[in-house]
Amino acid sequence: MLGGFGGKSSSGGRKSLRVAVAGDKGTGKSSLISAVASETFPDNVPRVLPPTTLPADAYPDYIPITIIDTPSSIDNRIKLIEEFRKADVVILTYACDQPATLDRLSSYWLPELRRLQIKAPVIVVGCKLDLRDERSPVRLEDIMAPIMKEYREIETCIECSALTLIQAPDVFYYALKAVLHPTFPLFDQEKQCLKPRLRRAVQRIFNFCDHDLDGALNDAELNDFQVNCFGAPLDPVELMGVKRVVQERQPDGVTDLGLTLPGFLFLFSLFIERGRPETAWAILRKFGYNDSLELNTELLTVPAKHSPDQSIELTNETMDFLRGFFQLYDLDNDGAVRPDELDDLFQTAPDSPWLEAPYKDAAEKTPGGKLTINGFLSEWALMTLLDPRKTLANLIYIGYGHDPASAFSVTRKRSVDRKKQRTERNVFQCFVFGPKKSGKSALLDSFLERKFSDGYKATVGERYAANVVDQPGGCKKTLILREIPEDRVKKFLANKEALAACDVAVVVYDSSDVYSWRKAREMLMEVARKGEESGYGTPCVLVAAKDDLDAYPMSVQESDRVCMELGIDIPVSVSMKDDERNSLFRKIVSTAENPHMSVPETESGRRSKNIRQVVNSSLLFVSVGTAVGFAGLAAYRAYSARKNA
Repeated sequence: MLGGFGGKSSSGGRKSLRVAVAGDKGTGKSSLISAVASETFPDNVPRVLPPTTLPADAYPDYIPITIIDTPSSIDNRIKLIEEFRKADVVILTYACDQPATLDRLSSYWLPELRRLQIKAPVIVVGCKLDLRDERSPVRLEDIMAPIMKEYREIETCIECSALTLIQAPDVFYYALKAVLHPTFPLFDQEKQCLKPRLRRAVQRIFNFCDHDLDGALNDAELNDFQVNCFGAPLDPVELMGVKRVVQERQPDGVTDLGLTLPGFLFLFSLFIERGRPETAWAILRKFGYNDSLELNTELLTVPAKHSPDQSIELTNETMDFLRGFFQLYDLDNDGAVRPDELDDLFQTAPDSPWLEAPYKDAAEKTPGGKLTINGFLSEWALMTLLDPRKTLANLIYIGYGHDPASAFSVTRKRSVDRKKQRTERNVFQCFVFGPKKSGKSALLDSFLERKFSDGYKATVGERYAANVVDQPGGCKKTLILREIPEDRVKKFLANKEALAACDVAVVVYDSSDVYSWRKAREMLMEVARKGEESGYGTPCVLVAAKDDLDAYPMSVQESDRVCMELGIDIPVSVSMKDDERNSLFRKIVSTAENPHMSVPETESGRRSKNIRQVVNSSLLFVSVGTAVGFAGLAAYRAYSARKNA
């Protein structure tokens, strides 16, 4: 094929295929199945066949196919729905001699599959081709084009005859092909071009194969690619044939240096144009892609946490790689990238990973909307904290070539950090609690250097903000703020391990509102109790927000007293309207760096601690006394033995 450029197809690791055949009564479903299975037209066919299996050697991919014949009557609707949901592919039949059954595809069967949210590809099959009136010739393309345009889930249309076996075996070959080598994820039939995800994957493969980084694949690189994907090189004549075909159809696809990216992309279009999507899939699967054109999760091995109070961070070497990669796309060298430059940065990933929550708007940007270097690195830190596999996948997409195991480090347990009274973490997570309208969202906006807004907008769901904090002495730490809405606090803290991943708990209240203070005090006490009960005691910082307003006198006195009783620092007064707020974030990081300090202790927790200390002292006294007793007994026995001697 294509001058020898190709090889064996790939089944993507699939071991079997399940096909559900459905359609109106009398369209030939059962006859089709029986004829293909027995290779002869049946004399008598039951209304519904039992499950029928085509052996693995029936088709080149060596995968057995289980065919499920479904009833057409409404009485068996539940069974039909069940089979649709189990199926890897659905075949819908109509009778070539009954135009009404074709109309029923678009009026009932296809809408029904959508209503049931069936995601399997669909093959439309016209049965009884031998009974069509030859005096009224029709072209299948003319009939199906408008239907396929509306229902993109249709992978293939074919007409056949079970009586003459014309194209009958091909029906299940196309069903197999629709699952193993679907064209839908690869090619936009309406626009007649490769889909964006395929273009991105092909560009990554091209970059991977372009060893000398000259923007073209020379003969040696093309042969390495061919051997890697298909196990055999191309001879010079075949290579010349490939390049000639490309140059005829895609003039910029070949240069003196070799096959360019446009030429490489054209080859994939040609595979699909010639009905050989299996060649494209063989290449994609060789480079680790699944049916969604994302890397297989089996390839994304990340280190495991052995305790909920551990976290995963990127190593210093990985952070250096990301800084260098960022600089390649910061063309004006201003420490920030435009949205289009960021898109280019992730042009070999299936999608830009930060377009949706929680990553969208979670990092620092310039007033012009450019993502800063601190924002870029903070997004990676946040993604690693929440989904290290996603981080690893995107590192691989953009060209990280080192051992994946070297990309991450697992931190020490927070409980151990508290005992050792120090931490080696570079990324700290801070949970932000507080009543509504206390200033939590303004705090996160301020952390991202955004201007203060007087308008109030309630946060829907949890929100993150990540940035780099410069500490005294030039040390840099990444701080991730996680806002917990008031109406979710109770449910959030109901989880025993809720505070395990928290380095600092910040409780914010409106210093001008007594209700806000009382509600914040309840939250602070609940966090303290939860830490004592779970063993994940967390340092706390109390923040008196809206310091530009007149403070409620009682809340000032009460807040100081509560902090003294709990053994934590007095509230930090701050206004998001001034420029001194950065000291608050340095305070939060400093608190995280000293995990043994500022951990609140309730009265009941203090009593329990004293009781444990008394019990431990008693046990120590008893154990020492017992040891002395045994030593004395041993000495007495030794003395007696010498005396008797």
